[in-house]
Amino acid sequence: MLKEFVSFLKEYQVIGLAIAVIIGAKVNELVKTIVDQLIMPFVGLLVPGGDWRQLSVTLFESKFGVGMVLGAVLDFIIVAAVVYFFAKYLLKQAKVEKK
Repeated sequence: MLKEFVSFLKEYQVIGLAIAVIIGAKVNELVKTIVDQLIMPFVGLLVPGGDWRQLSVTLFESKFGVGMVLGAVLDFIIVAAVVYFFAKYLLKQAKVEKK
């Protein structure tokens, strides 16, 4: 039964997938830290009026957290750009090494 289980792991490349998930989680943590600690402080300096993520709009007695949504969108764009340029660099390096 153990031999069958090991065969399953190898056949469906479960170990490689597990490693990719673990590394992906750490890369996510790294990129989030870079965005939160290096990039967003500069954005905060460019936006007047203090903590813009706390901006809200009250409409029909409901409070909408516009600042949090804008912050999440900006975070996504910055993270996507960092990942894009990082992947582009790595793929370029791999292409050069292939030649």
